[in-house]
Amino acid sequence: MRTSRLQLLAAAGVAVASLALTACQDGTGTRDEGASASQPVASAPSDTSSQAPKESASGSGGNDSTANGSTGNGSTGNGSGGDAAGSGESGGGKGSSAGKGSASGGSDDAPARFNPCNGTNTSVTAQPVSRPVNHMLITVKNTGSKYCDLTYYPVLRFDEMQWVPQPVEDSQPQAVVTLAPGESGYAGVMLSAADGSGAGGTTGKKLAVGFQDRTPNSDGGPAAIPSLPAAGVYYDSSLTVTYWQYSKDDALAY
Repeated sequence: MRTSRLQLLAAAGVAVASLALTACQDGTGTRDEGASASQPVASAPSDTSSQAPKESASGSGGNDSTANGSTGNGSTGNGSGGDAAGSGESGGGKGSSAGKGSASGGSDDAPARFNPCNGTNTSVTAQPVSRPVNHMLITVKNTGSKYCDLTYYPVLRFDEMQWVPQPVEDSQPQAVVTLAPGESGYAGVMLSAADGSGAGGTTGKKLAVGFQDRTPNSDGGPAAIPSLPAAGVYYDSSLTVTYWQYSKDDALAY
């Protein structure tokens, strides 16, 4: 009798175990997988691979690829990428500040450009004077809106003259004559020798006054054609001209 009861209990235990095993296998029951199985799993965003690294609060970008302009994101190109380009680095394809910085700074700091006086920005007169004898005064007035420079001496040509009158070297000033708008400069011309020692005397009916640029005998721009007296101007081989001067007196002193 005792043996039968033990047998019944054992059979019942086997049945209970079989029932539990069956429940686990058909997916309706639960199974203890340890402590890790009960912890919640965080869901990852679906587009994680397409997200760009965030910019730092200071905008420096560190080693981010967006800082050197390698991404096509417009906002990063104008942000930290633009700053990198402005400092001379090769990144930041869309950083507009790179071009503006150097260009505007260069133009602001550049020295004023040399501006020769010539027939386009001056009015020129050529007038014979009574004293000293056989002399003529050339007057150049700056009619432009900017300063202009009278370099060296005027290059004179009467009619079809094939030679260039030489300057009086002693008349060379210490600095270039620079005219403000409205100011005038002067040059004196000795037309012929007072003692009659000059040769090949003739009367000129037309005069061209040429201007020089930075270097001697260079072209400073269009020549001026001042009016001459109706009778013309007599000159000979002793024809000479002074360097440009600031005053009439200095121009006629030679």
